[in-house]
Amino acid sequence: MPTVESRLPLALAIVALSTIALTACAQGGGSLKPEDSPLSEYLSAGYDRDASPKEQERRAKEQQKKQEALTAECMAKEGFEYKPFTGNMSFASSEDVKWEPEERSWVEKYGYGAVDNPMSQQMKGKEPEQPVEDPNQEYQQSLSEAERQAYQETLYGKMADPDPQEDGPVEWKWEDAGCQGWAQHEVSADQPWQSDEFKPLVDRIQKFYEKMQDGSELKKLDGAWAACMGDAGESGFRKQQEAQQSIYDAMNKLYEQQAPMDPEQDPSAYQDPADSAEMKKLGETERALALKDLTCREKTSYRDAQLKIQFASEEKFVADNKKELEAFKVAGEKALAQEKKK
Repeated sequence: MPTVESRLPLALAIVALSTIALTACAQGGGSLKPEDSPLSEYLSAGYDRDASPKEQERRAKEQQKKQEALTAECMAKEGFEYKPFTGNMSFASSEDVKWEPEERSWVEKYGYGAVDNPMSQQMKGKEPEQPVEDPNQEYQQSLSEAERQAYQETLYGKMADPDPQEDGPVEWKWEDAGCQGWAQHEVSADQPWQSDEFKPLVDRIQKFYEKMQDGSELKKLDGAWAACMGDAGESGFRKQQEAQQSIYDAMNKLYEQQAPMDPEQDPSAYQDPADSAEMKKLGETERALALKDLTCREKTSYRDAQLKIQFASEEKFVADNKKELEAFKVAGEKALAQEKKK
């Protein structure tokens, strides 16, 4: 079964790799910073980092309303009833949340921030909002089992099984994601990530990052890190990123093993995997592993060396694709300006 991450759009995966990941990498006193990235100014052109959480929430809600209206339109064309639903949208502010995976005190408390993190701690103790009932639930229950399956596949698309010959998650494609995928694409069609004009460039960016991960310089750096981890009793990793990924893989497995809640079951009887003894034990494993990982990153100056390798590769990529990247940046800035006017 594909993981949750495998359903993310390619654009989000690239942005995460090129910007968000750099933020984590650069913390901890290294000489290089995320803003030094030659590619970041192009890839983040359509994202308003200065918008307040309140403004971000307003835009997200407006976008969701449009997307739901288009989803209803699409479902109607396919012969199904669908009522726009935004009742369970929720937003959490991260303004006061510190994410410091290169600080030992932070890692001792949260590990990689997978099982537990400052955001989840912030939410603990707060009275959970009562979920709003999905207006489509009654209609779905009126359908036969075969009709309900057809409804779900029309709405969300048929989830593809991962290719056993290929490593990594299944790539999310809006064309395969049913009416919701189509609606999402329509709402964000003015973003350069979604434009057919820039698809060749986006594909090259994706391949560029994939190829860079297998470069000889990073392999040498990962080799030094892996040797350090072996000395610390963790000999099962070849690349630094595999250590953190092992925790997320274990989390996914715990959620996959959990049977979904029966609609007719008493909600209080449902055992959330997040509160299970197995998850608590995984959190302990995570913190121990993350501390060893951090020690080995420090010993090998991993983060700074990694960014030097990445930035050098990005400089060449920018030089080879300057004209298209400039056009991509202009398109992103234009889309952002239009969004702000709405």
